[in-house]
Amino acid sequence: MANLPHFVQYQGSKRNSAKYILQVLPNKINRLVEPFAGTAAISIAIAANQISRDFWLNDLNQPLIELLELVIEKPNQIADFYSDIWNEQHSNSIEHYFEVRTRFNKTKDPKLFLYLLARCVKGSVRYNSEGLFNQSPDKRRKGTRPETMRKNLEGVSNLLKGKCRFTHLDYREVLDQVQNRDLVYLDPPYQGVCGHRDSRYLAGISFDDLVLAIEQLNQNGIAFAISYDGKLGNKTFGKVLPSSLKLKRIEIELGRSSQATLLGREETTVESLYLSPNLSRSLTSYEMKQLSYIGSQTKQLTLF
Repeated sequence: MANLPHFVQYQGSKRNSAKYILQVLPNKINRLVEPFAGTAAISIAIAANQISRDFWLNDLNQPLIELLELVIEKPNQIADFYSDIWNEQHSNSIEHYFEVRTRFNKTKDPKLFLYLLARCVKGSVRYNSEGLFNQSPDKRRKGTRPETMRKNLEGVSNLLKGKCRFTHLDYREVLDQVQNRDLVYLDPPYQGVCGHRDSRYLAGISFDDLVLAIEQLNQNGIAFAISYDGKLGNKTFGKVLPSSLKLKRIEIELGRSSQATLLGREETTVESLYLSPNLSRSLTSYEMKQLSYIGSQTKQLTLF
């Protein structure tokens, strides 16, 4: 799973937890729906494992979903553009980055967005209160080299080309349109981190609205999984979803935080995954028991 292609190291991506998430999903899915697709880490993993050949990728961030569509459907076009803009930066790379950022904020051109994502600090997207991208460049590096980027773009495209629907809708509009044979994977912003608005996102997600949307999915018998709250050491991010939803909660241990390690702290990153009632019922009692451990020694998944 670690060798799967990803075109940017997008902060918040589920590329590191995908292998654990896939363990609790069906081995065949009619269509995977991602209302908060980001860079589609779960869809990439599911396509690579031949679990589904039909995907609905949605994100309210229009330049991001337009970039994702270019990556998947026209990888050579976006690779050529990236190569040109990457090679323009060598006289003064910092000034060049800010020029590209200004152009992007004026035009919302998704091709410019790829360069910004590849070059910004820690692949960490940030927006100001006016919805303008305001993350700074990583001064230690100049972004992914064009030849590596092209390889990654082609890898993603090979897995998903011709299999996806792309939209930039409010997640509730997507959930209103899902069908009984779909499986929905939701990865909304952490409510506990962002309060009303997470700077990684153009708009905040109301906890109460999310709970209402989940209740509706339950009533409609839709299978779904949600990544929502988590922990870093003793610090908790996000409110636990209410027990009235009757979801099965799994804690996924992802290992020591690299940032905490650099600061001399031993802190483990833990993410919560919630399974819908019909999805958790599809697992046998043996499978549910085995979810407590991955491998023979290290505890990775804990059920609640």
